[in-house]
Amino acid sequence: MSAMQTTVHKNPAFLTQVIWYFLVGVWLGEIWTAVAWVLMASVIGLPFGVMMLNRLPWAIALREPQGRVRFAQGAVPVKQVNLLLRGLYFILVGWWLSALWMQAAYALCATLIGLPLGFWMFDRVPALLSLHRD
Repeated sequence: MSAMQTTVHKNPAFLTQVIWYFLVGVWLGEIWTAVAWVLMASVIGLPFGVMMLNRLPWAIALREPQGRVRFAQGAVPVKQVNLLLRGLYFILVGWWLSALWMQAAYALCATLIGLPLGFWMFDRVPALLSLHRD
């Protein structure tokens, strides 16, 4: 049996995060979101766009993103929607719906009170963009 390893992320002090948010995070978050969306709108850029969305908490507030475990040990992967249907959805709905969704998420992040909900919405963008299931 192997020993379990835990990774601890230490975020900067709260005051540092607040100063960063007001001086840099507000405008950097919007640019970061726009670039991520443009990348996700292409097949080649999709992984980079998703990676950028996963790093969005850092861009806005210097917070380390919480690691998300995709599959538990021994779990069966989730069955994805048919690739042809996902492509059709992306062309007809996904590209514009994800853009609106990300702007709403960014607006929530800008309120501070809505920050957790905004980050949750950013986590759901791949599903809105292409019906991707985690």
